[in-house]
Amino acid sequence: MGVLLTLLLLFVSTPALAAQERAYRGLALSTPYPAQSLRPAETLAIPLSVHNFGLPPQVVQLRVERVPEGWRASFVGDGRAIDAVYVNPDTERSVTLRLDPPKKLGKGSYSLLLVAQGAAHRAELPLRLQFGEVLPADIGLKASLPTLQGSASATFSYELTIENRSGQDALVNLSADAPPGFEVSFTPAFSSQQVTSLPVKAGESRDFNVRVQPPRRATADRYRIVVHADTGRARAATELTVVVVGRPQLALRTPSGVLSGDAYAGEATPVTLLVENTGTAPARGVALSALAPNEWKVTFDPKELAAVPAGERVQVTATLTPSPRSLAGDFNVTIRADAEGESASMDYRVTVRTSTWWGLVGIAVVAAALGVVGFAVARYGRR
Repeated sequence: MGVLLTLLLLFVSTPALAAQERAYRGLALSTPYPAQSLRPAETLAIPLSVHNFGLPPQVVQLRVERVPEGWRASFVGDGRAIDAVYVNPDTERSVTLRLDPPKKLGKGSYSLLLVAQGAAHRAELPLRLQFGEVLPADIGLKASLPTLQGSASATFSYELTIENRSGQDALVNLSADAPPGFEVSFTPAFSSQQVTSLPVKAGESRDFNVRVQPPRRATADRYRIVVHADTGRARAATELTVVVVGRPQLALRTPSGVLSGDAYAGEATPVTLLVENTGTAPARGVALSALAPNEWKVTFDPKELAAVPAGERVQVTATLTPSPRSLAGDFNVTIRADAEGESASMDYRVTVRTSTWWGLVGIAVVAAALGVVGFAVARYGRR
């Protein structure tokens, strides 16, 4: 029973509601802001809507019946000057009212009366414009992503927006407070040109980028950057955070910086090396290896380092043993250090020389041969 009663009420009330919606018949002329302020030397473009409520299709004439002295008013549709619009039933047309006040405009309130005249109906819209009341100087500054993270070698790019909340255009000067060694620059959106100020129109906003470059040896930490915007009459500031993530960086060298030495075939020659970490985080699990000529032997003491702290160096001994059959000459040995995706290498030139022991053996062999020849000549030469 209750369900039937509900359905009956809906059936009865729905046409009633629809009838109420259709009760108003006529024309309407409206704008979102019928009362607003006016800035000096400003041309106003006021959006209008002409609405036909339940009337037949018709042409609606547009005019300004009351306009202040010295003002010029015109209606614009699709970029052209118009005097009328064609409106179908229960539809609306968008029109723009263009107002050009005189250059010398006194402070005060100015009224206009707009009229939309149809075949048998008329709609009016009064406008009030106030000149001389300027909004106080006020700006806003905000960042879309105020905290960014990366390595010390990365460039941190932030997107910021300046809001000019005053009634006058402003030139906004930009500056930043940053830790020592940090470089901060400003560029307009979609531009690479560095700037120190940006013009922002009254009531509008403008985007720009802040690029922060930390020093390459910045340690892993959180760093605070404060960006300032100043028009001379209004100021705003916002805080940015740079999170530097530590990263190791390996380097290989000898204590003297000399990357060459002598060795003898088949003999072990020690070479002192320094494994350096010039990065901002410890290098862990540093493994040493070498690429040497065939049949050469290269060993390290130690062969692996548990960790090399940031900014420090560890001494390692590489023992180079050329092949016993190696000829005299220059050979290249490449030494590498690898740790957690970081690596370093150095080329060490080895000059292989003939062993002095083999030279003495050669001299002894020659001396023995000469002795045998001399003995044979002395003994058999008399016969």
